Amino acid sequence: MSKNDPNFSSSSYIPQVIIDETSTSVSQGYLFIKRLIDIAGAIIGLLLSFPLFLIVSIMYLFGEAKGPIFFKQKRYGKSGELFNIYKFRSMVVNADDKLKQNKELYQKYIKNNYKLEPEEDPRITKLGRFLRRTSLDELPQLINVLKGDMSLVGPRPVVQEELREYNNKASDFLSVKPGITGYWQVCGRSSVGYPERVNLELHYVYNQSLIFDIKILILTIWIVILKKGAY
Repeated sequence: MSKNDPNFSSSSYIPQVIIDETSTSVSQGYLFIKRLIDIAGAIIGLLLSFPLFLIVSIMYLFGEAKGPIFFKQKRYGKSGELFNIYKFRSMVVNADDKLKQNKELYQKYIKNNYKLEPEEDPRITKLGRFLRRTSLDELPQLINVLKGDMSLVGPRPVVQEELREYNNKASDFLSVKPGITGYWQVCGRSSVGYPERVNLELHYVYNQSLIFDIKILILTIWIVILKKGAY
């Protein structure tokens, strides 16, 4: 698999990933252009989605899911720095505590790559299910991109439990700024669990380029429309 011609898939099929570990370094020119694209994309995205922010805010203020509009969680960013990732809240308040009260379900959550089917997850609200199916819950991460915590394209930022899945490759994984979308998402997203996810994320780390980023962004639009791998 060449650096600039990765084998993309917009279905849950996982392509054969060949990881070239020769280097995780990239040119400063690429990083500069990528940051410009991030800033422009985040500003345009926030302006276009502003009406949606208002609508969701009103629904959280007066609907059945009353409470904070945004969900914040500590995630690992570039160089292992922790930052707060933002999402529209799709769960009840104190969701993690509620899940941990059901020990059997919590163990299933851990074994199932930190995921549960929406219909069996007691934490997700009705509005939250809609936001997740449409990937609209991810929109506030444009704020993270504007702040510089994240990029439009990159590996998904993880919590501590997930970082352990990368074992001795954790430093390589953390050498890249995390993204709203990435190679894992366009290859299946939530339908692709560990350890396959590790290979997909590292494939991006070792093969990142402007062309690769653009292809991922285009495929992301298609996958969001089809609602593939979102739950």
